[in-house]
Amino acid sequence: MKFTCNQQILAKALNTVSKAVSTRTTLPILKGILIEAKKEGTITLTASDLEISIKKKINANIEEEGSIVVASKLFGDIIRKLPNEEIFIEETEEDSILIKTDSSEFKVVNLSVDEFPKIGDKEDTNDELLFNGEIFKDMVRKTSFAASIDETKGVLVGVLTEINNESVNMVALDSYRLALACEKMTSSNQRKFIIAAKIMNEIGKIITDENKEDDIKISLGEKRAIFTIGDAEVVLRLMEGDFIKYRDIIPQDNSTIITVSKELLQESIERASLLAKEGKNNLIKMTLKSNLMTITSRSEEGNVKEEIIMEKKGEDIEIGFNSKFIIDVLKAIEDEEISMNFKTGTSPCVVRPVEGNAYEYLILPVRIPKI
Repeated sequence: MKFTCNQQILAKALNTVSKAVSTRTTLPILKGILIEAKKEGTITLTASDLEISIKKKINANIEEEGSIVVASKLFGDIIRKLPNEEIFIEETEEDSILIKTDSSEFKVVNLSVDEFPKIGDKEDTNDELLFNGEIFKDMVRKTSFAASIDETKGVLVGVLTEINNESVNMVALDSYRLALACEKMTSSNQRKFIIAAKIMNEIGKIITDENKEDDIKISLGEKRAIFTIGDAEVVLRLMEGDFIKYRDIIPQDNSTIITVSKELLQESIERASLLAKEGKNNLIKMTLKSNLMTITSRSEEGNVKEEIIMEKKGEDIEIGFNSKFIIDVLKAIEDEEISMNFKTGTSPCVVRPVEGNAYEYLILPVRIPKI
């Protein structure tokens, strides 16, 4: 194998595919990147950790076809440190590769191509969907943080995507909170699938300012999916199992509804959380009375009190929350004002937009200790 390509183009491609390189495996081959050079003038870079595989094609000047596997970290570090010029790469007879520019020369041992995992083809994918890249990335940002990080929780470490005829929903939840994002989208296919949140986040990172306006093509099978994002292709396993009937756990009969500035609320809770150490659950207390929200927290180091003007309909309420869970939600919202919906001081709070149904967040309260 022998080819020449631009340093910056190769470095960007390595940044994309390296998201699928395993960092915890004991198998050296899974720490490698497969490079395949084709005579039509492209090289394909592939990485896989057996759960997710990423391919990326770039243009190159191919002198000899071939394929090699290189150690991802070392090869990537070398390419990124080289100057922005043409790089010459050649496979040598000593099971190594030569990496050369006008002023630098490296010789690096390569890994066995035969040991690299085979990435399946598209024969078992039967549904195809088009998804705007910018919308997809935004919906992942609004939901994936709420997925469980406990691998024993099954599908709760994943994000559910529901494709309907006129809308698409993404949902994630753990034992303490739920995140739901909804967007209008016309589709002839109706389909549900669950993908691990960590993989959804990696897909989101592949969507950049350069390609976010483009549509993502999603090819779906029974057990796996293929995401085509520009010149990149992501092959992944779908999670198996039934997702919780999340609609059943979102309360609709809330007796107290407030409208409040999202920015002021976030800033106040962030300040209150500095002293929210009681019980090791980041406890803040929120008191809703007339048109004033009072946020308090305390620890052995001291206490804090914040007050915010709001609009309220319904009864006064006193309720406790883990401040982190509320801050995570507020960071995901871009609206200037939000609606917070309560039933009692021990019932979940539901955060919704003031108008429309673009999102819903459910946050379970924390018991306020008796003094």
